[in-house]
Formats: sequence, C-alpha cells, structure tokens
Amino acid sequence: MITDNEMVLRILIAFVLSGLIGLERQICRHQAGLRTHILVCVGSCLIMLTSLHVFDIYKSVANMDPTRIAAGVITGIGFLGAGTIMRSPEGVKGLTTASSLWVVAALGLSIGCGFFKVSVVVTLLVLLVLLFLRGFERVMLNKEVPHGHERQEEGD
Repeated sequence: MITDNEMVLRILIAFVLSGLIGLERQICRHQAGLRTHILVCVGSCLIMLTSLHVFDIYKSVANMDPTRIAAGVITGIGFLGAGTIMRSPEGVKGLTTASSLWVVAALGLSIGCGFFKVSVVVTLLVLLVLLFLRGFERVMLNKEVPHGHERQEEGD
C-alpha cells in the first residue's frame, strides 16, 4: 500500500513537472497555460492514486482493474483539449496546446503509478518539442509564419 507521504510526493512531482510545461504554454500566450496544465496533471495523478488505492483495498474481495479509471481520464481530457482547438482563416490553431494537455494528463497517471524517471524524461522531451522544434521546423521545413503570429506555430 502506498503511504500518505508517497502520495503527497507524487502529487508534488506532478505539480512541478506539469508546471514546467504549462509555463512554456503561458509564456507563449496560449489558452491553456500554467494553471490549466498543473490542474490537469495533479488531477490525473490523484485519480491514478485513488484507483491504485481502491484496487489495493478490494483486490481480495472483487476482481478489479485499476486501469479502467485511468482510461476515463484519457477519454475525458479529449474534451478539454478540443476546447483549445480553434479554426480560423489562417488554419487550425491549438493542436499543440491540446496535445500538451493530453501529455500532462498521461504524466499525472504515470507519476501516480510511481514512474518518476520516465515522467522526468517525458517532461524534458515535451519541453524540447515545445521550446526548440518550432525554430527547427521554420528553418528545416521553410515554414512561413503568418504576419502577427510570430509567437505561434502553425497548427497551434
């Protein structure tokens, strides 16, 4: 059984890692920023911890699958992500923000399970994508940035 201190540690790790991703989104002035990313990740971490706890309590009483609740998180986060996607004459915007919300939900589930190392690696990879690949796309793929959209990438 996971102790209260371990649960608190997992929640705090979810807070910090998702905060790093949310901070990048906030700095780039996207609809879902720091607070949204933290809330999604901490909430999904709590759901995973609750699922594991309930499974641990009732494993000898009933046949349960602790991943069923986690699957609901992934489905539910799709609705939140869809709210960040906007269609405009210039194209579709918000896909990267929706994707980052999906990833922080997965991070929360992963951290809730205690997968700390892989969660840190995923956070670093997400930050690499968000911070550096935009410039790489512009240079290597000759993507044009619409006038007035210098801070946003195509598709976001």
